[in-house]
Amino acid sequence: MLPSCEPYKIKMIEPLYRSSREEREIWIREARYNIFNLKSDQVFIDFLTDSGTGAMSDRQWAAIMSGDESYAGSRSFHGLKDTVKELTGFEYLLPTHQGRAAENVLFSVLVKEGQLVPGNAHFDTTKGHIEFRKAIAVDCTIDEAYDTSKPHPFKGNVNINKLDELMKSSADNVSFILITATCNTAGGQPVSMENIRQARKLADKYGKLLIIDAARFAENAYFIKTREEGYQTKSIRSIVLEMFSLFDGATMSAKKDGIVNIGGFIALKDKKIYQEASTFNIMFEGFLTYGGQAGRDMAALAQGLKEATEFDYLESRVSQVAYLGEKMKGYGVPVQEPFGGHAIFIDALKFFPQIPREEFPGQTLVVELYKAGGIRCAEIGSLMADRDPITRENRYPALELVRLAIPRRAYTNNHMDYAAAAVGQAFESAQKILRGYRLTSEAPIMRHFTMELEPVGN
Repeated sequence: MLPSCEPYKIKMIEPLYRSSREEREIWIREARYNIFNLKSDQVFIDFLTDSGTGAMSDRQWAAIMSGDESYAGSRSFHGLKDTVKELTGFEYLLPTHQGRAAENVLFSVLVKEGQLVPGNAHFDTTKGHIEFRKAIAVDCTIDEAYDTSKPHPFKGNVNINKLDELMKSSADNVSFILITATCNTAGGQPVSMENIRQARKLADKYGKLLIIDAARFAENAYFIKTREEGYQTKSIRSIVLEMFSLFDGATMSAKKDGIVNIGGFIALKDKKIYQEASTFNIMFEGFLTYGGQAGRDMAALAQGLKEATEFDYLESRVSQVAYLGEKMKGYGVPVQEPFGGHAIFIDALKFFPQIPREEFPGQTLVVELYKAGGIRCAEIGSLMADRDPITRENRYPALELVRLAIPRRAYTNNHMDYAAAAVGQAFESAQKILRGYRLTSEAPIMRHFTMELEPVGN
């Protein structure tokens, strides 16, 4: 059998500056140890996020040139709407400029003060939008997700028993049930079709909506095809259609599995919710047939959604993530296993067991990887968990992770080799790092984007 390779060839390149460690130590200090404050040309390999950072295809660029910029009734909107309906079966579409905008619009309809929103490890913006409305995000992820060495094929699954217990005691106060697929906060882990089906039964039992955060729906479908019994012979698109048939609505950051640089949408089955959300979409985003996107971006998104649901693309995409994971394991680096669909997640508590949680071992690792190789990545731990909205104490999640999110179709495996070697080098000297960082400035919500830090002991 021949080895697999990327189902595309490179047409254009972007030069990268290879900085010295001395330069990087100056730059990260000037950035107040916040990786978001770095300039892009100070970064050699950018694993900060896979959101909007992928490479578009020639067909997507061609679609951009044919975009219709009409304010109302845009041809590009109707092309996107048709594509979303074909893939998901959802009748109603509201375009937004990105995923958190979709959350803002939909949650303005669904979430009220004091309500509960249970789900599988809500991501930062999702939790932020819930807590901004003085509601509570309740984590019902399975316990296996919090053991990074445990080989469970669907660590993104909802703990159905825990969800059922919550519904028994508090159903009247539950806004809706949310499933993020794949589950980013748990390590890019997939959710099985059977688990979604069980969540659907609970939603029906208690008369609640079941909503999907569909940012990485195609990668989740790939894992269902390759890991779940009974789906090996099914096409990705048939799995996607079955998956969405179990939900009442979806929010999507199209910057992930839409393979575009900007864009998002809300897709719904219920006309009444669509009408209520339409008012907020016009207020926050724009008219219903553009909603914060240019026509050219909607045209590129429609094409990107088609490409993202092709098996060959997904196999190449997920295989590159696994390639990086295997290389890092070869250096002894502790990572979340099995590997997820869009990123490798390092277990920072095992990487830096000597650093106290209050000194942010995840962020300490983020800084060290930047110093070591010019690699920018993200902390998915205590900084991102924010403070408890009532007590204002730091929240310490079960996992302290560092995410290396791989942009789609942007880097080669040579870049993965380099990144793994840099992480391995940092791991070899990890015991020399005895202290972490303290906050000197933070916003009241979603602080990790703009916070400032200083080394403990300064």
